[in-house]
Amino acid sequence: MLTALVVIQMKLARLMEITILLLNRRTVTARELAERFGISVRTIYRDVEELAAAGIPVYMSKGNGGGIALLENYTLSKALLSEQESGNILLALKTLQATQYPEIEKIFEKLTAVFKNTQANDWVDIDLLHWGSSPNEKNKFSDIKQAIINRQVISFEYVNTNGERSSRAVEPLKLFYKGSSWYLVGYCRKRGSYRLFRISRIKNVQVAAEVFIAKAIPDWEQDVLEKPLSSIALKLKFSDKVLNRLYDEFDESQITKKADGSLEVVVKWPEDEWLYGYILSYGSFVEVLEPSHIRNNIIKRTRETLKIYEESI
Repeated sequence: MLTALVVIQMKLARLMEITILLLNRRTVTARELAERFGISVRTIYRDVEELAAAGIPVYMSKGNGGGIALLENYTLSKALLSEQESGNILLALKTLQATQYPEIEKIFEKLTAVFKNTQANDWVDIDLLHWGSSPNEKNKFSDIKQAIINRQVISFEYVNTNGERSSRAVEPLKLFYKGSSWYLVGYCRKRGSYRLFRISRIKNVQVAAEVFIAKAIPDWEQDVLEKPLSSIALKLKFSDKVLNRLYDEFDESQITKKADGSLEVVVKWPEDEWLYGYILSYGSFVEVLEPSHIRNNIIKRTRETLKIYEESI
């Protein structure tokens, strides 16, 4: 037999679920609830009475389209969320706050006030900008985001992987975060198709007054946009002098300690200027083992750098 404690726990769980169901649906009938929980309609009526007695504004209406409902604009009390759940909500809001999403400051203030324990919510701060970013970088991100929301055309200078600069007029669709970088998905009027623009390569953003109607993305273009960025497998050999940095920047499963004390890292990354800059940031403490063309490009770039310094002596 079920103990009295178990029965009470089951009843409380049912009352909670009924409340959540009513929050998500305008009206639900007593019969629907009875069938859902495998109990009688009379028991549902008693549950409704107990919810009302507990201060939850639930009411019943008869006739066609009638049923059980909550008063309009009623929201859940903070007591119905655990500390972990409220923390997860605030973390999500912190992330949105970093993008300067409209009205997020007011929402964040209200919820932190509701959850009371504001000190416990100060364990994280999120800034999407790179170290050393210029002051207008934050405005650039905010301007693009606002243009997406308002369906406004934007114009900017774009620098491709070869360092070539071009002027673009774009109908921005959405911001896309992938592989530690932000991208803009938008219809490029110059190319006549949807394109993926890396945010860090977008310069001098201007938001036009012109409002556009978003076009449907053709299936073949959608496939291109959704296709993961092509990556190559890298095998890197690091000196143990940069051991601390390695464990900061790589997962432990990617690092293998060798008999000579060096560390071997195997990772898959897109091949672009960031990749070469990252490898070269380790100076003489890293050696590219594979693939050979990356190794050769690093050798070439290192020689070109050395030549610059030798000529200046």
